[in-house]
Amino acid sequence: MAESGGWPPKLQVPGMTKDRCEAQILLHSPGLWGDASDTYQYFFFTYTLPRLLLQISVIFALTHSLYLLLKRFRLPRIVSELLAGIILGPTLLGKYRLTEIFMFRREGEGYVDLLSKIGYIFFIFLSGVKMDPGMISRTGSKAWTIGAVAVIVPYTAFLSFSENIIQKYPQIHRYRWPAFGSILGIQSIYAFPVIAFLLVDLKIMNSELGRLALATGLITDLLSNLISTVISNIKMGTMAAMPVLSVHAFILTLALVSLFVLTIRPLSSAIIKRTPEGKPVDTVYIIVISFMVFCSSILTDNAGLNFQYGPFILGLAIPDGPPLGSTLVEKLDTIVSGLLAPLMVTYCGTKVNLVDMYDLQFIFYVWLTLLLCYAVKYLSIFSPAVACKVPVKDAASLAFILSTQGVVQLSFYLNNIINQTYDAETFSTLTVGVMITAAASHILVASLYDYTRTYTGYQKRDIQHISPNSELRMLVCGHRLDDVVAVRKLLQLSSSSRESPLSVYSLFLVELVGRATPLLIDHQLGQKNSGGGASSSSRSQKMVDVLRWLEQQDVTGTTSVQFFTTISLQKFMHHDICSLAFDKLAAMIVLPFHRKWNQQGKLIQENNSLRVMNNCVLDMAPCSVGILIDRHKMMTSTPKSMTPSVAVIFLGGADDREALAYGRRMSRSPAAVHLSVVRFVPWDPDAADTQWDAVLDAELLKETRLVGQHQDNVVYREERVKDGAETALTIHDMEEAFELILVGRRHRDDLPQLLGLSEWNDIPELGPIGDMLAASEITSPVSILVVQQQYTNTNK
Repeated sequence: MAESGGWPPKLQVPGMTKDRCEAQILLHSPGLWGDASDTYQYFFFTYTLPRLLLQISVIFALTHSLYLLLKRFRLPRIVSELLAGIILGPTLLGKYRLTEIFMFRREGEGYVDLLSKIGYIFFIFLSGVKMDPGMISRTGSKAWTIGAVAVIVPYTAFLSFSENIIQKYPQIHRYRWPAFGSILGIQSIYAFPVIAFLLVDLKIMNSELGRLALATGLITDLLSNLISTVISNIKMGTMAAMPVLSVHAFILTLALVSLFVLTIRPLSSAIIKRTPEGKPVDTVYIIVISFMVFCSSILTDNAGLNFQYGPFILGLAIPDGPPLGSTLVEKLDTIVSGLLAPLMVTYCGTKVNLVDMYDLQFIFYVWLTLLLCYAVKYLSIFSPAVACKVPVKDAASLAFILSTQGVVQLSFYLNNIINQTYDAETFSTLTVGVMITAAASHILVASLYDYTRTYTGYQKRDIQHISPNSELRMLVCGHRLDDVVAVRKLLQLSSSSRESPLSVYSLFLVELVGRATPLLIDHQLGQKNSGGGASSSSRSQKMVDVLRWLEQQDVTGTTSVQFFTTISLQKFMHHDICSLAFDKLAAMIVLPFHRKWNQQGKLIQENNSLRVMNNCVLDMAPCSVGILIDRHKMMTSTPKSMTPSVAVIFLGGADDREALAYGRRMSRSPAAVHLSVVRFVPWDPDAADTQWDAVLDAELLKETRLVGQHQDNVVYREERVKDGAETALTIHDMEEAFELILVGRRHRDDLPQLLGLSEWNDIPELGPIGDMLAASEITSPVSILVVQQQYTNTNK
């Protein structure tokens, strides 16, 4: 009966009361010294926020402790993250009441679950941002062949197996049937983010195998997700006996994809146009895009698709690289990849219960299914790779890389236990399977594939051992425009002629930001710098113009320059440098020094990432290496009547012989360079070197003295010194007289001429003489080239 008066009328139900219950959410604690009347003050971790912070802190500390312990056994980070969850879960600590009271209460589990899912949503979004869909059109037939076979064969085999699984295993209870179909579907999926993370962890992303794995992984990821979506839409209509549902699902999926592509792509282009060149995207746009990530996840979830597809497609629609893609990665990647995504892995580990397993027969069938699925996937990658003439070891490594599993597979398993497709036993088994697969892939690939063996050989690739009348091939590298200007002056001194032409391969080094796949661009093939943004492209063009001038000024036509650009993470750039030097048969690699000075000699920049790269190149280069320390004197214009003066400091050893060989090559044209060879010898004749190196030194110096007798531009002299202090004083007196000084990097530790210098060595990779000349106290604008002769199997 409705009460009169008022609208809408209130419905009166017999026995209805006005009592209501409210759940008190204890979010913020009053602190350890809170109000004494507070009932909960003695249960500090009863409050949600302190308990959540404690959970994150314990998970973070335990994960990193385990990683520090296990990384020496070549185990990946995901193993430590899962083990941390298993330790904190019901398998070990979670079964004790004290752990539940203080940490993992049932009523607070939803907060960790929510935080981990938010982290995973952004992880998938950033993975889409870093991917370059245009790479598919540039991928060669080898990657397409391997990728297509690797997707089609497992899907065909698993679909056939899923139809007959019930007849094969009649003893399996009916409620477990859907679990097998789900397992087979997830095992068919390839996860590009997991593959890329494994390659970064193994430090082989820029290797030949790494590039093939990235290209193939991108193809397999997109194809497997496409086929998975098609099959799930078909099954939707088949199970409901209404084919129209499949049609509706297809239309809805296409509508969502079209919505993201047709709206996000133009919006991204508009944001990029509004952003000044070289500047990051405004924070407001980052906030808007982050909000759209949540909206895309809600849209796809309500459309019947997996919630992760929306953020992934949204990420693909955003252009990778600077400025938008790089800013998104810079702002979000640290907290997402460093905290939130690992939190999800550990959260999955906390749900693993390896103690309470009762249906062991079913667990055996799950393990058998996983083993068969892995074998089918492995063979479907290995076989076409071998057929495409990939070396057997590399094909085996490629199969392990593409078959690896990680956070993506765990997210699918977690969704299935939430919607009760899996029980606790199935989920625990599958999670342990992911951990074993990830660990095995990491260890086996690290054991099978050694990228350094590619550059190790017996063939001499240095300046000393090439014929004086043969072509000199040099690979020069530059990060900045002034690097290229300095190296151009060095190349001008290199004295090309018709008998001994100069071939220069110029490699511009651009840092990879906002994308997952590195690029090596060959400008001779008309390839464009599409991954580094507009500012990087214009900078590369300026560098091309600087070295193109060198080619144009050579009226004899004996100097040729080829241009390349590598867009890569700085910690992997040495792979591209060594690979290009190896492919082009270069005799020397010239690298820029990591310190920069202004015209007044003041230090203005120190790039430690560049220093690490230089050290890596020195360790694994397939030829000789020179580090160019530019102090601007070489860059100044020299009057035509004056001949540039170059000095070679000679103490003995392979590196000094290489420096002298390069100096002699410069002096072949009397008008090109005035060369002074200064040999430092000890006062005590008994301290002279009597080893084989001394014989080689004497032979080369004898040839140099003979050249000096016939060429006025070559001068040889000896300086007798007692120790390193006298050597340093003599060299400092020489600095003002030369534009360029060539020095060797490595010398014997017991040389009297260097006694005491090594104690003050600040930059070991330059050697004692190079370090002394690169010191900040040096005010002379002389440039230095520190030379290391090629490592070979005969001198290692």
